[in-house]
Amino acid sequence: MAEEGGTDLHGIDRCLEANPPDAGSRIFGSTLGDNESEGKMNVAIELPEDIARQLSSSWGDMPRRALEAVALEGYRSRALSRGQVGRLLGLNFWETEAFLKEKQAYLPYADSELAQDRASLDSALGA
Repeated sequence: MAEEGGTDLHGIDRCLEANPPDAGSRIFGSTLGDNESEGKMNVAIELPEDIARQLSSSWGDMPRRALEAVALEGYRSRALSRGQVGRLLGLNFWETEAFLKEKQAYLPYADSELAQDRASLDSALGA
């Protein structure tokens, strides 16, 4: 069963049956993956009700925001590539670039890497 926005709650429902949340908690879930033929993983997050209410009023779509947080942390830690972030969030190349820029998710670029890139470019150009 899928809700609007692609959130698949079937796996979350099974998880909740096996591990019911504490009283006063709310479960948010999101599906990782980009199409029906690809393997997917459901992720559920249990939050205290007051925090869930506060975040929902500020953020709106909690499953989407949780998915974006996973994508951003994965990118910042170099666990995910830019392309994987786009695939995870269903964005094209330019939408992914805009998303990462908006979230200030820049990969570190050391002076030594710049020097190496300049040397490679100079070599390729025959300079």
